[in-house]
Amino acid sequence: MITCHVRYVIDPYKLAEFEHYGKMWIPLVEKFGGTHHGYFLPSEGANNIALALFSFPSLNLYAQYREQASHDAECQAANAYATATRCIISYERNFFRPMLSNRPA
Repeated sequence: MITCHVRYVIDPYKLAEFEHYGKMWIPLVEKFGGTHHGYFLPSEGANNIALALFSFPSLNLYAQYREQASHDAECQAANAYATATRCIISYERNFFRPMLSNRPA
């Protein structure tokens, strides 16, 4: 399994628009076989940083999702919304693999 961690720099005056964008993407990731762990919006501390976490069983399946999403009308609409509202200033994407405890449950 791999988990994609996306760190967004957002316009803090457009938090409602970013939240709408996030609500658009959660079901889209799941539509293509991923598990979305949610968006994490600013609370205390920096008011312009938001995070998203979602997982796919493998990096290959993530790559398939990216390819399929690039041709999907709903995904294109979500990206167009973010562009039109300018709620996202920048983002960076990183990938992680879980390290689980060896202790019995």
